[in-house]
Formats: sequence, C-alpha cells, structure tokens
Amino acid sequence: MKANLEKADLEGADLKRVDLIGANLEGANLKEANLGRANLEGANLIEIRFEGANLIGAGLKRVDLKGAHFGGAHLEGSDLTGANLEGANLEGVNLEGAFGLSVDQLSKVKTLHNTKLDEELFLLLNKKYPALFEVPDKDE
Repeated sequence: MKANLEKADLEGADLKRVDLIGANLEGANLKEANLGRANLEGANLIEIRFEGANLIGAGLKRVDLKGAHFGGAHLEGSDLTGANLEGANLEGVNLEGAFGLSVDQLSKVKTLHNTKLDEELFLLLNKKYPALFEVPDKDE
C-alpha cells in the first residue's frame, strides 16, 4: 500500500533513508526536513515545499516535482532520472553530483538562479537558456 501524505506538514521531520516509493505527497510541507538517502521513486511531489531540505543521495527517479519549491535545498548526489521538474523553483539549490539530470529537464524549471550545478551542465544551460539564471520576479 502506498502512503498518502497529501498536504502533510512534515516540516523539520527526520525521514532519513525512509522508503516512500510511489507515495502521494502532493502539496506537503517538507521544509528543513532530512530526507538524506530516502527513496521517493515514482512519488507524487507536485507543489511540495522542500525549502532548506536535505535530499542528499535521495532516490527521486520518475517523481513528479511540477511546481515544487526547493529554495536552498541540498540534492547533491541525488538521482533525478526521469523526474518532471516543470515549473519547479530551484533557486539556491545545490545539485552538484546529482545524476540523471538533462538539459531538457532543467530547461522547464522556473529558475536556476544561484543554483549549483556540475560545470558541464551549467555551461550548456547558460548558453541555451540564460534567462533561467537571472534573478526571478518576486511577484510570481
């Protein structure tokens, strides 16, 4: 049975190494949560709040992160293969060493302002989509 944690308030929760494969966390608050090495493969994470969260080494394969807010989150070494990042706010996020990321995935995000990326990916995106690295409008 898949967990249904839609709109759950899990701010600051210690969910290190938790197995939430296929869980529904749509609209949940996971600000400052510790999800290091958690497995969220195939989970519904639409419009989730991950500001300041630790997602280092997390399994995020095929997750739906449409409209998610990641401000300042740590995703170093996480697996984002096939993740939907459409409209996600990645301002100030650390994605160094994350794998499974493509230019196509990242071209659909809301912003990459102050985001840390591996150099090759940064250069490709900055050349093709420089507006993603500009300061985002605060009105949006």
